[in-house]
Amino acid sequence: MALHRKALPQLDRKLFLVYVGMETDLIFTQGTDLPGFASYPLLESKEGRAQLDGYFQSLIATGKANQTGVILESPTWVANRDRGAEIGYSAQQLTELNKAAIAQMCAARDRFGDLPTVISANVGPRDDAYAPDSQMSAKEAETYHTEQMAALAETDTDMVTGYTLAYPAEAIGIVLAAKRFELPVVIAFTVETDGRLPTGISLEEAITQVDAATEGYVEYFMINCAHPEHFESVLTDGPWMQRVGGIVANASRCSHAELDNAEELDAGNPAELGQQLAGIRHRFPHISVLGGCCGTDMRHISSIAKAVHAG
Repeated sequence: MALHRKALPQLDRKLFLVYVGMETDLIFTQGTDLPGFASYPLLESKEGRAQLDGYFQSLIATGKANQTGVILESPTWVANRDRGAEIGYSAQQLTELNKAAIAQMCAARDRFGDLPTVISANVGPRDDAYAPDSQMSAKEAETYHTEQMAALAETDTDMVTGYTLAYPAEAIGIVLAAKRFELPVVIAFTVETDGRLPTGISLEEAITQVDAATEGYVEYFMINCAHPEHFESVLTDGPWMQRVGGIVANASRCSHAELDNAEELDAGNPAELGQQLAGIRHRFPHISVLGGCCGTDMRHISSIAKAVHAG
């Protein structure tokens, strides 16, 4: 059964750590080939499942060491029909792998400990997160993402998180699809170096549009896949900012275009990233979820926790 679906513990403002930088770590530091940037194929082998368990165990151990909660994210960011078809996966295979991903995380929580440990089903965009070729309407997005959501609804996931979204209509569709199955949902927008979404809209406008179209169904919003220096200046007091409950930052200051063309991993400065995210939490104490995206590893996650506690 889903342990935390009815009451997400991160809503109580205690610090929760989250990690979604696994793919860049696998590719650049472990030499793992991930066609289509997909990590869910790891579920198909004993060795791959062991790699995933290693990340889950490390995050839980970091949470224990720093007396925080953690959110485990499933390796299903691109486990949707179009992105899966690009690397040869059928809709039925994707359904099975989405379910297997959640089952493995729940088993990891049982083995490694509930801090509490929240299980999140990671849902990503239909198209390129940084530069979508086309934009769906909210209705089209709801229809498209309902397929993956239906599979996830049959699991023990505590919540769904839509990550690295570039425009409000797709976020609205994901929220409405989650709402159809009564799943708690979080939306994480990505931004460019000017603090605006890749499609040019501001964070404030994007969040306001999603809330208006979904009757405020989103549990909270996040910013992910950007360095704090890209967006810190746009974080201002206001009703929309109270809806931002998490920051999952890149280690690198590079733009999305630069990251796409990178041949080496830019791990940035873990201690500096920790201080920057701790500073944001100090300014906005309601932000309870902090973590790392591209270029990060457990050094960064540990630094974030230590900086928050020290401040």
